[in-house]
Amino acid sequence: QLQASGGGMVQAGGSLRLSCAASGRNFRDYYMAWFSQVPGKEREFVAGISWTGGRLYYGDSVQGRFAISRDNAKNTVYLQMNSLKPEDTAVYFCAAAPRISRATSAYVYWGQGTLVTVSS
Repeated sequence: QLQASGGGMVQAGGSLRLSCAASGRNFRDYYMAWFSQVPGKEREFVAGISWTGGRLYYGDSVQGRFAISRDNAKNTVYLQMNSLKPEDTAVYFCAAAPRISRATSAYVYWGQGTLVTVSS
């Protein structure tokens, strides 16, 4: 089970840190990722991290502003969101997959989502 938290409302230019806590199983060997979704659109890949944390992947729109990290001892993945823009407003989901992928179909475990709202 994945539990996402840390969403909220922030002004443009501000920062938020999302957390995704895993329970019920050890996600140490899973590739972890964050996706965003706005109403009426598909979930979009935001960032991903390999199980060692040594490989990081980002969507084009967040490159240089967001940073993904993980603490396997705590079974938790983080998404540090800086220089937020109104277009970052979305529900953010964490997910786990047995292999590296930017496709939602590869992910077998999903968190419930946390809402991020960025005002202008």
